[in-house]
Amino acid sequence: MKNNKFDLPEHLHQFAFIPKFEDNVEFLAGFAEEEDWQYHNSTSSSKYPILENYLKYTYKKLSEENKITFSKDEKLACLNTGLVTRNQEPIFMVFDENKLTDTEPFWHFYKFLRKGDYELSKFPTLPEMANYFDNTSKLVYDIRKELIANIEHIIEDNKDRFPEPYNSMSNYQLQTFLNGAIQNAIERVKRNYKTAVPQYYRNNIQLLIPLCFTDPKIANLALVVEDFGLIYRASTCLTLDMGINNARQIAKPDRDWLQP
Repeated sequence: MKNNKFDLPEHLHQFAFIPKFEDNVEFLAGFAEEEDWQYHNSTSSSKYPILENYLKYTYKKLSEENKITFSKDEKLACLNTGLVTRNQEPIFMVFDENKLTDTEPFWHFYKFLRKGDYELSKFPTLPEMANYFDNTSKLVYDIRKELIANIEHIIEDNKDRFPEPYNSMSNYQLQTFLNGAIQNAIERVKRNYKTAVPQYYRNNIQLLIPLCFTDPKIANLALVVEDFGLIYRASTCLTLDMGINNARQIAKPDRDWLQP
């Protein structure tokens, strides 16, 4: 039984049948403004894993915000990818009716269209981009606030994310290196506020700051910093690939240190 055409399920693949998904993602990578969508620190079965994740989580946010629009005759659906072409035209993802009877989604992926394409005139209004924040101050690290890091928890829960030889050290040994890396990161943020990169995770804006263990110019991990009003807290860290996936949902980050 097919979904109702106006249903907005949580996941993109529940909303629409997308044959050759990876091929369509590869097309979008070439259609959109040039960007590095690949991992360089871990392996993936996908050619453009960052872009795949971006599309899936952009749809999820748009469905929550009810920002999928329908054509005048209700035969097409459309969402704003938040991406632009190399000529800075917004890119939309368009769907038509799924004719296959053995799949649940009502919609079928049709094509990516730029704003100037004639077919988009079938929509009374074009959908807006996903909105991840209402308060822009959340995007900037406030150097007046103290950062309290739960060092033991970070190590115990995430030791496998640390590079060699740090993941082979005793927890006590690793604490010394981690404390030093965090203090260096705080000093770096004080010198340049753009060092802290905002990420979107579970309906919340957090900040990522670099943890460098062997070279001050090369980050090994990203420390996740949460705003608790008068202070910041840090209780986990991410690999750089995990960080870029979360950060890219909001905007293309400055690649000062957060490299995929």
